[in-house]
Amino acid sequence: MADADRLLLLDTASLYFRAFFGVPDSVKAPDGTPVNAVRGLMDFISRLVAEYEPSHLACCWDEDWRPQWRVDLLPSYKAHRVVEEVPGPAPDVEEVPDPLQAQVPVIREVLTAFGIPVVGHAAMEADDVIGTLATGAGMPVDVVTGDRDLFQLVDDAAGVRVLYTARGVGRHERVDNAWVRAKYGVDAHQYADFATLRGDASDGLPGVPGVGEKTAATLLGRFGDLTGILAAVEDPDSDLGPGPRSKLRLSADYLEVAPRVVAVRRDLDLGTPDLARPRAPRDAAAVQALTERWGLGSSSVRLAEALAGEH
Repeated sequence: MADADRLLLLDTASLYFRAFFGVPDSVKAPDGTPVNAVRGLMDFISRLVAEYEPSHLACCWDEDWRPQWRVDLLPSYKAHRVVEEVPGPAPDVEEVPDPLQAQVPVIREVLTAFGIPVVGHAAMEADDVIGTLATGAGMPVDVVTGDRDLFQLVDDAAGVRVLYTARGVGRHERVDNAWVRAKYGVDAHQYADFATLRGDASDGLPGVPGVGEKTAATLLGRFGDLTGILAAVEDPDSDLGPGPRSKLRLSADYLEVAPRVVAVRRDLDLGTPDLARPRAPRDAAAVQALTERWGLGSSSVRLAEALAGEH
């Protein structure tokens, strides 16, 4: 694997949230500041780089965790995660624990000092950055996330898979099309339509009332995609029962907008970021200073060794 190009894309917020809640808050800097999310994320990256030996690497960033254009289409989108509504053009504030919020700037500094590319885009989520980088990458791609939404990117032919961390980074699952089909009864390219129909409480997607996973999978198996399903709703001669037909009709307004909310963007202008995996810290002095200030110790050593291929 080390001889071939491979791109490792990290859903950074997904990982540092997991680190924050999974690593004890007794992990602190010399001044007493918690650094459990910082060290946990560093150790996650070390483990993943050592295991998959990517030639290219990017930490994808949420420049806007709840983009207004998605909220305009579907006001319920992530609404339950908002801790306060900010009037005017300012973005909503996500409910993030204060000890984690204080660590996010440190995470950025550490990634920059090591030279690990951080890629974001204004008014976009990390998912959209991942979708853009994964599409047409020209090499196999591993997407590291705990977010099911990204199953829609899985593409066996293009070598795109998801390393799904719901059970932990150390117990992650390698998600390919067969995995998605075994789990949900649909192919990966149908997953976005499946999620639209079923709904997803974690993202504030109501779904079609009365249509659960089994019915959604059956409909997609019969009609191929949401466009085909909606065409069947309007076709009196289609093989669609009166129950599902009625439920889908009643959700017409939702089904008109939800697909654009659920679909991960794949067409962002990200410029031409250099995603080559750094083999040595970009700024060794900065790494040393950050390590001393924040007590990053063995986490810094492990990350440097993993990036250098010394493991």
